[in-house]
Amino acid sequence: MFTQTLTRRVLGSSLVDLLTGPHGVDRYTELVSPTWTRNDARARVVAVRRSTPRSVTLLLEPNDAFPGFKSGQHVNLSVDIDGRRRTRCYSPASAEGQRLIELTIGRHDGGLVSEHLYRNARPGMVVGLEKVGGDFVLPAIRPRRILLISGGSGITPVMSMLRTLQAEQYAGRVSFIHYARSREEACYHDELAAMPRVQVLHGYTRTANDGGSARLDGGEAKLGPSQEHGDLQGYFSAEHLEAAMPNPDAVYVCGPPALVAAVREQCPDAISESFVPPVFTVPANPSGGQVSFLGSTVSVVDDGRTLLEQAEAAGLQPVSGCRMGICHSCTCRKTGGAVRNLITGAISTAESEDIQICVSVPVGDVEIDL
Repeated sequence: MFTQTLTRRVLGSSLVDLLTGPHGVDRYTELVSPTWTRNDARARVVAVRRSTPRSVTLLLEPNDAFPGFKSGQHVNLSVDIDGRRRTRCYSPASAEGQRLIELTIGRHDGGLVSEHLYRNARPGMVVGLEKVGGDFVLPAIRPRRILLISGGSGITPVMSMLRTLQAEQYAGRVSFIHYARSREEACYHDELAAMPRVQVLHGYTRTANDGGSARLDGGEAKLGPSQEHGDLQGYFSAEHLEAAMPNPDAVYVCGPPALVAAVREQCPDAISESFVPPVFTVPANPSGGQVSFLGSTVSVVDDGRTLLEQAEAAGLQPVSGCRMGICHSCTCRKTGGAVRNLITGAISTAESEDIQICVSVPVGDVEIDL
């Protein structure tokens, strides 16, 4: 312990910064060990599980540069694929304050990073951990009756909340509903079934025979309409609310937009998060303005798509992550012109400001510093 403390003090000194400039000490220490960095948050994969056909669970050991997270928040994970750094945001499923970070990553059709990790993740692999963010968190003063709801890969931030409450020996009442396609694809099913002092229900949305059965405290109860409803919309209802927890003090839901909307119908004050990219329709009549990407010689005529998509179509490779306005890794400086945010609909005309190019479209001529 003394040696580790002394090493951190030496590496953190201004003299070391001076001697290793302009690249900094991290560019030298990473040659000894990829995670031995003072400023760059990284993690080593220490275990890999593929417990369902559509997910992979990574157990990560972060270095000292990682600042930690609050349960429910997401982290930006970076991995090299074919020589290019790719970044996506994922929510840890582990309780906050734990030394190891658990990420359960759902496979998505055409998902570059999720497919890569499902097929190639292995112990010893090193990944980057960049920004930590998100407001989908429990309040400092815990409500007495909490209802947690998740669908698909949205289980991870909710699982982090539940594990955090368990670690705190939370004395209030908590109920949890998780919707999955089938029993085989229900992450953490066995752990949840064995969890003390928690009422757990599972809804299966694509099971041929059970019509949406649910697990309730070790028993079977009917939860949901017939299997003819192929998606999650409508699966949460007043009946589900009654079965799980009538009149909760706080409701947290994470999952596809249809599930979030169904929960909000019954619980308008529900705190929500969705990791499914919103669908944007390219306008029939784009602005036709000139989009100039500073730092390059590239400029294009606006075709109505997001600035990120137009930059990529022009052969540029801007940094990006979630592609839905959550992780902020695509943030660039707009030095001129106007853009419209596709999430909020707001039009911004400031001459110099930071924008997220994954959810921004031009309104006339625009200059972007990539």
